[in-house]
Amino acid sequence: MGRSFVSVRQGVNQIAERWARSSRSLREVDQKYGEKLAKLAKMHSSEAFIACDDPLEAAVFSVLIEMIKRQENQLCSSELLDNERPNDGVLSLKYWT
Repeated sequence: MGRSFVSVRQGVNQIAERWARSSRSLREVDQKYGEKLAKLAKMHSSEAFIACDDPLEAAVFSVLIEMIKRQENQLCSSELLDNERPNDGVLSLKYWT
């Protein structure tokens, strides 16, 4: 007899699959961002399994961890000119690709 509930890992995978499908209905220029979001949802969700009992919470946790890491990496990158560095600590999406 199988489980009657979805594990957090299964839930995150289902959420990421829905996000990937949903991204196909976006404008063509935005589809790549939806696909990246779906991939980011899975990257750290396994670490969230212990503390999170909600799959959506685990998916969002994973996405936010990757966003912060990429933001910090970009801020430390020597590729950015001084006039391109944001004053408020938030990077434009053009630096996330």
